[in-house]
Order: sequence, then structure tokens, then C-alpha cells
Amino acid sequence: MDFKYFSKNGKALPIQEAVIPLSNIEYQYGFGVYENIRVNDGIPYFLKDHIARLEESARTIGLAQDFTERDDAFVETSVMELVKRCGAGTYNLKVLLLGGEEPLLYILPLNPHFPDKKLYKDGAHFITYEYERPIPHAKTLNMLESYLAYRKAREAGAYDALLVNSKGCITEGTRTNFFCIQERTLISPPESEILLGVMRKAVLKVAKERGFEIEEKEILTSDILESDGAFVTSTSSKILPVRSIDSQTQKEPPANLRELMKAFDAFLSECGGSLN
Repeated sequence: MDFKYFSKNGKALPIQEAVIPLSNIEYQYGFGVYENIRVNDGIPYFLKDHIARLEESARTIGLAQDFTERDDAFVETSVMELVKRCGAGTYNLKVLLLGGEEPLLYILPLNPHFPDKKLYKDGAHFITYEYERPIPHAKTLNMLESYLAYRKAREAGAYDALLVNSKGCITEGTRTNFFCIQERTLISPPESEILLGVMRKAVLKVAKERGFEIEEKEILTSDILESDGAFVTSTSSKILPVRSIDSQTQKEPPANLRELMKAFDAFLSECGGSLN
């Protein structure tokens, strides 16, 4: 899509004015938080959940702002105004909150990068990368190491890199959440060590409704071969099966994972963009 508008501090402006001064020290040093929101047919999916996480990320890193303090619906209203300007279609919104004496709230429409459809059938390739995000519950602009990991994955022809901590356990992807599946149990890395993704939250809701159990535990790469399968979740990928990790090839996506994927696609079609 060709976008003509963005939003700055709640005001829709021509996209040509979407600039940040080079002198903005907060942007230079990554003192900011962000969210990516999927829009489909004019509906921003899970908007309230994304806004809640944006606010929590800001609180976690001590980024003081008064947008939501003076108006609880400020970010939501700003998003809906921009969506109205952009019109129908499928795209992502990047909500960017920068700190400083006068915090800035930018909302940018972006064309999404969806996985190739065949990856949902066959599964995607991943690599591992040793890195632990310093503040896992905050979705911050401090993305250098994640960027390097993702670049290494793309150079290897992989979909993403799975981050491995000092104990040799997988925590999450650079832009995805990670799960193993064993019979009717979803196994997640400990929530204290990962970013609590909004799409992940939606997947867990659907899984519980379908009778799946949820278990949190540390996951070694060797543990994955003993499970039925593995998958990642994100705003753009939804539920994407894992086919291989480094040199380890996984089993074909099992029937229980196929069931969950089908149920989740149905939920996205019927939920109207809300988790409630």
C-alpha cells in the first residue's frame, strides 16, 4: 500500500513529515518503546492489549509520558484516526514512544512482511544465537543484538534466530515467541525470561479453549527433538511451525499443531480484532 499519513502526538500528518531530528538523543540511545499492530480490513487487532503493553514497557524502563495519563483513550483514538485515514487493507502500524523532556508518540503505517505460505505447510528453518535481552518484559528500541541475530539468520536462509541464554536454553526469537508441543500440552520458556507477546496471548487463549494444557519450563535445544514439534508466534507470522533448528531437523508439523493452527485462524477470522 502507498501510505499518505502518519500520526505524531495524536495528530495525523503527511507521511513526508515523518522525521526524527538527528539531535534527538533519546532516539540515538534507544530510550523508547514500541508496538507492532496488525490491521486487517480497517480493524487494528488486539489494540487494547498492545496499548497496555506499550504503557507497561514505558513504566518498566522509567519512560515518563502523559499521553495516557491525561486521556486513557489517547493512543487508541490516535490509532483509529490514522486507520480511518489509511482506509481498508492489510498492513501493520508501528507505535513508537520516545522518551525525553517532551516525549513523542509516532504511529507509522507499514507494509507487512508475511511468511511464505509454504512455510505453514512445511515449517520454517531457524538458527540459534547466544543472547539474553536485558529487560525481557519491555519492548524497547534497544534492538542491536537482536538485529545482528536476525541478520545472521537471514544470511543462513533462516526465518529467524532463536535466542539461547547462558544455561543453553531457548527463550524466544528475535521477533517471535517460541513453543514446543507434546501431545496436548504447549511448553513455553518461563514467562519471567521472555517478552509476553500479544499474539502469544491470543494463541494461549485459543489453546486453552481447545483443551490444551500450558506448561512453563526451561527448554534445551536437545529437548525439542523429544517433543512432537515446535512453533513460533508473532503479529505477522501467527502460528508458524518449526522445521529445523541449526542442523537439527524436526518432525513434520504434527496433527495436534495443525489442529491448533486451524482453530487459531478461525478465531482471527471471527474475533473482530478483540481478545475478549
